[in-house]
Amino acid sequence: MKYFGSDKLSEQHKELSKIIVKADRHDAAMALFLDTHAQLHRGAVSGGAYNEVDTLFADLQPSDWSIMPTPKDETIAWTVWHIARIEDMTVNMLAAQGEQLFNEEWQTRMSTSVTDTGNAMRDDEIIRFSESVKHSELLLYRDAVGKQTRAVVSNLTTADMKRPVNPADIERIRRAGGVTEHPDSRWLLDYWGGKTVAGLLLMPPTRHLILHLNDCAKWKQTIQKNRS
Repeated sequence: MKYFGSDKLSEQHKELSKIIVKADRHDAAMALFLDTHAQLHRGAVSGGAYNEVDTLFADLQPSDWSIMPTPKDETIAWTVWHIARIEDMTVNMLAAQGEQLFNEEWQTRMSTSVTDTGNAMRDDEIIRFSESVKHSELLLYRDAVGKQTRAVVSNLTTADMKRPVNPADIERIRRAGGVTEHPDSRWLLDYWGGKTVAGLLLMPPTRHLILHLNDCAKWKQTIQKNRS
């Protein structure tokens, strides 16, 4: 069952996959990316109206963020952190070859010692993180990441789409603590390292968000049903 997003999102992503590396469709591809991306962030990120993502997070109670509905699930807080950190690093450090937004100031604002994507966290670590992180600041960090993604993508060229990820930028992520040495985390470096810029745009800031936001919407429904 689909809890988040319409069939339109899936169809847009399929179309984006078909045209993203075509030189004569570059402007159309970037416009389609931005439209899809806008639907996967709160409305303020793209300057748009209140949307489905706003609705998803608007009425969560503080405890909802740290509930793991089943041992196979994660939490809403962990998921928001996970997708934001991955979008930040892959777009800013790999696609743009610049610096991530995450820094000591954001870390302090969110009140967390974690710097990586959370892939290797155990269930108890996920719950502790989810209870301690400042949820309002976490959402603001994700908003900032989304806005920066839109700025980066708006400046990418046709030639950039086929540019492979630079191994030196992968190493920068490792040195910055974006992943840990645990196998469940470190594999991300190999995965991202095999991508082009187009390949990155088709996963971390688009399809990856669709999948995880769908999880959050499903968990929210379960949590609210159990509370009623």
